[in-house]
Amino acid sequence: MSESGKPGTAPNLAPALKGGGLVALIAIAIAFPQVYSNPAVTNYGVLALIYVTAATAWNIFSGNTGYISLGQAVFYGSGAYTMGIAARDWHITGDSVFALLPFCGLVGAAIAVPFGLIALRVRRHTFIVITIAFFFIFQLMAFNFSFTGGTTGLQSPFLNWPSATYNTPFYYIALAFAAGAIVIAWLVRRSRFGLQLRAIRDDEDRARGLGVKAMRVKLSAFLISGTITAMIGAVWFYYINQVEPSTGFDPIFDLTLVLMAFLGGYGSISGPVLGALLIEPLTLWLNTQPQFSGYLSEILLGAIFLVVVLFLPRGIIPTGGELITKVRTRGRPAVIPATSLGPPAAGTAAASGPSSVSSGGGR
Repeated sequence: MSESGKPGTAPNLAPALKGGGLVALIAIAIAFPQVYSNPAVTNYGVLALIYVTAATAWNIFSGNTGYISLGQAVFYGSGAYTMGIAARDWHITGDSVFALLPFCGLVGAAIAVPFGLIALRVRRHTFIVITIAFFFIFQLMAFNFSFTGGTTGLQSPFLNWPSATYNTPFYYIALAFAAGAIVIAWLVRRSRFGLQLRAIRDDEDRARGLGVKAMRVKLSAFLISGTITAMIGAVWFYYINQVEPSTGFDPIFDLTLVLMAFLGGYGSISGPVLGALLIEPLTLWLNTQPQFSGYLSEILLGAIFLVVVLFLPRGIIPTGGELITKVRTRGRPAVIPATSLGPPAAGTAAASGPSSVSSGGGR
């Protein structure tokens, strides 16, 4: 009970605490490359934020609709190749290459329309198979078309930035994309559009019966997801300086996004963010350890995914929220029933007397 004696006052601190925590996280994210200026450390931050953006974009569609996409690398690799081809053929160099990012997003959106019109005509399980088929089609095109560089891929334009701070601009670009993707995911979730997406996830046939234009709604979410993923794929390409068919269109990329979403909390806004911040740095660290060379790191990630599905199916954040609620309420209901608050006041009883009599007389 609060000092004022009103039992409902203390929980009002929750929004303030959440707001303060959010401000603290933003401050930490902004200050990270200034505090840890070592390029080996900031590399972790850049790639983690790239995956935060990609996982959030994946969740905007798959988390809200229940359609698990294993073809997100189609947009990721297409964005990377679009930037490389455009910079090469249009002779764009240096910082000017970043002006191509909106164009890469438009290419991702253009791919999402026919991709979605075909894949979204089927239901969830068949949709997974079709996304895998699209992925291999794009990977084979990257291997065999001459304008993609074939098996050698493409090199990015040279950036004449100091090596000591080379990662810092990319960190802030990736941070801006991550923040923008999270804001879009939040706006989608709170909108009527997001409500329609979740209605499709719960029961698509019933949603159609209630007037939801399912195909249009799913395609719109798929387009948003593809646009964001293509743009962050272009940032990734410029950061690592090259793209090849096996890296731009990597099946491990799709599986990693799914693992991130399920680990943090599938369908929530913060779940994919937490999953990306845990999985990507762990993956990078494993790749630097000789004992995990080869495919051992992928095997370990597969084992983590199996453990998550079996023992933590709802993810860390939803499960943790339930545990915190149980601890705070000590197993009692979070909302105390009105009948347990004691007898009603005299005025209330008097006011309700006639109505209860009349209702009793009508039996």
